[in-house]
Amino acid sequence: MQKILIPTDFSENAWNAIDYAMQLFRNKRCTFYLLNTYTPVIPSSRFMAKMVDGVRIVDAVRETSERGLQKTVVRIKSKYGNPNHTFETISSFNLLMEEVKDIVETLGIHLVVTGTKGASGVDEVFMGSNTVRIIKSTKKCPILAIPYNFEYVTPSEIAFATDFNRFYTTSELSPLLEMAKMFKATIRIVHVQYGIKALSELQQFNLNMLRRYLGDVEHYVHTVSELNSVSHTLEMFSKELDIHLLALLNYQHSYMEKMTREPIIKRTAFHTQIPLLVIPELGMEGISVEEEQEEEQKMESHH
Repeated sequence: MQKILIPTDFSENAWNAIDYAMQLFRNKRCTFYLLNTYTPVIPSSRFMAKMVDGVRIVDAVRETSERGLQKTVVRIKSKYGNPNHTFETISSFNLLMEEVKDIVETLGIHLVVTGTKGASGVDEVFMGSNTVRIIKSTKKCPILAIPYNFEYVTPSEIAFATDFNRFYTTSELSPLLEMAKMFKATIRIVHVQYGIKALSELQQFNLNMLRRYLGDVEHYVHTVSELNSVSHTLEMFSKELDIHLLALLNYQHSYMEKMTREPIIKRTAFHTQIPLLVIPELGMEGISVEEEQEEEQKMESHH
């Protein structure tokens, strides 16, 4: 985890995510890219002011953005002053998710950390819509979403939710393994089932492979039956076992996809009370056949 991107709108919600990242990676050498995007409303009518006191509106907004980023860096350095960490600021006239996507690709970002601001009351959905958009559009990089009021806890208990219907590649599991090794954490593999039944042969095979990948990382498998929605079930499980981080792989028909599509009423239960690590689907692409075979041989030699 060397290059970490943190979008901020200078809210306390965004600061909370920054705070979490600084503590999570305190012993790692990292470059943090702090991003603020702005899209000022450009007056289209010639009768409307493009200037305020001789300053173009766009320039004024850009200046506010740049100043806000500098202030944020000063705030981080005065609170943490960590010699392991360096900071770059990016102020961009663009839509947030477009910019995140671009930066991830051009800079080779390893992780995006974002705050999740759910609305209040009835509209309390799974996450703020910005976070959901970033998750849906950022296909190449894990995303760590930090709930608004979450106080940092070293993640020594990590839940990984899966239905075992899909084979995981080592590259997909590496963000999870890195986290577990970094904090000597226990991984709890959670299988949410609609009515408890035995695993199919395919599911059993995928589970066995997953356990082999996890190797010497302490892990347990938990099968839980679904309580009115996947998100609610995972929330209750995390509460009961005092989980500090929930990891999900994002692919078609995955829990993650189900959760970003679950009807709003059901979703009310999911206030994301714990940080969520969303791992992108890499599949076999990005891995050559040789590497896969090497992996296989490594696996064989371990056993």
